[in-house]
Amino acid sequence: MKIQGKLFIWLAVFILIVAIVYGYWSKEPAGTTALFLAFGLAIMIGFYLAFTARRVDAGAQDDMEADVADDAGEVGFFSPHSWQPLALGFGGALAFLSVAIGWWIMYFSAPVILIGLFGWVFEYYRGESRTQ
Repeated sequence: MKIQGKLFIWLAVFILIVAIVYGYWSKEPAGTTALFLAFGLAIMIGFYLAFTARRVDAGAQDDMEADVADDAGEVGFFSPHSWQPLALGFGGALAFLSVAIGWWIMYFSAPVILIGLFGWVFEYYRGESRTQ
């Protein structure tokens, strides 16, 4: 994770330089704002990865002598039969469509997004849970 953190921090520095040069030469506010927002996103991701790398064990990607096979194994748990990302994608598409067509579409997209998000978070919490 250290490599990814450094990569994003250097990317953020590059985007900041490009944003300053672009803003000075073009005097165009929309593109300049977009570049500064991209800088903000890159620095947030880089800081998160660098901060998290200090708290977790070093992975195979941090070892210069590691082979590709050293990083093999289970990546994580991914729900195999979940329909909730489809609902979130549909709700998100409706939300972005409301920006282009009319804000009234947001009344239809917000419940779809909330239902999809609620379903995804509580997907594996079905039934009665007992702690004793």
